[in-house]
Amino acid sequence: MHPILAMSNTRPWGRRAVRSDDGHARCFPPARRTLLRLFTAALAIACPQYLAAAAQETSAPPAEIAARAWAVDCANNEVLVIQHPDSYLRYRMHVVDEKGDQIRDQIETPDGSVARLIERDGRPLTPDEDSAERARLNDLAASPSTFTRHVGREQENRNRGVALLKMMPDAMLWSYAPGNPRFADQPAGGPDLIVLDFKPNPTWSPPSMEAEPLTGLQGRVWIDSHTKRMVHLEANIFHAVNIGWGMVAHIYPGGTVTLQQTQTGNQRWIVDHIVEQLTVRALMVRNIKQRLVFDTSDFQPVAPMSYRQAIKILLDTSLPSH
Repeated sequence: MHPILAMSNTRPWGRRAVRSDDGHARCFPPARRTLLRLFTAALAIACPQYLAAAAQETSAPPAEIAARAWAVDCANNEVLVIQHPDSYLRYRMHVVDEKGDQIRDQIETPDGSVARLIERDGRPLTPDEDSAERARLNDLAASPSTFTRHVGREQENRNRGVALLKMMPDAMLWSYAPGNPRFADQPAGGPDLIVLDFKPNPTWSPPSMEAEPLTGLQGRVWIDSHTKRMVHLEANIFHAVNIGWGMVAHIYPGGTVTLQQTQTGNQRWIVDHIVEQLTVRALMVRNIKQRLVFDTSDFQPVAPMSYRQAIKILLDTSLPSH
């Protein structure tokens, strides 16, 4: 997961999200959304300094393979994490941010994802909260046009995420991490991992505002040597980054992110953990300190279904009790 840290089509100070109460867009400022798109939807942006556990060593990577080649293959495979064609899951999504602590039951469908809020701030929903959530989902089922608009924006964000991922191999300089170190809490007996360090390529120029944060990003990524999928990423904003010459946003140095991904079966990978901290000055007006903890769990493969069928399943499921 990852899972890291998106701009609207119509205006530079657009909004995007992890998920909102309608199962779609919870709004974040563009600078943060750009970072989320880079890594929750793909690799990741910003994160803590290399951990003490990084001193532990594993087997060395094959010297004959250039470090950048691993980055290219990994970026191409990360596109499948965003798009995951013909693979659908049901899972719990736990988000802790400035809006509180919320858990949702989410189902992916060919139409798009839908989610039901099932816990808030560590407690079950009250009857009134559950009634409001049921009404929201029933309204969504009754309005395909509203759902289609949400899904359209979601797909646009995926497309931008794919574009950013494809920039990464050229936007960064890649090298093997000395000693092929382990990350903290890396499970014993897991797959062989290739560990790469990355830092901005001084000869690369960002082609868009959304790509500008890459010029201030450095970090380390752990790649499964067999599947060439990202398992873990740590990165940090090591110098300030201006978006739109600083008029849209200014990202302060010191922003961090840890992102982790897991395989759920049938070659499907998904971001299962993100911790992000970021300080941004928005529209040259005020500083915003943001912290996000994002976790997914309880993955279950599901058959393709319509979004209305998914809503019915969600509403027919009893709420958890404590």
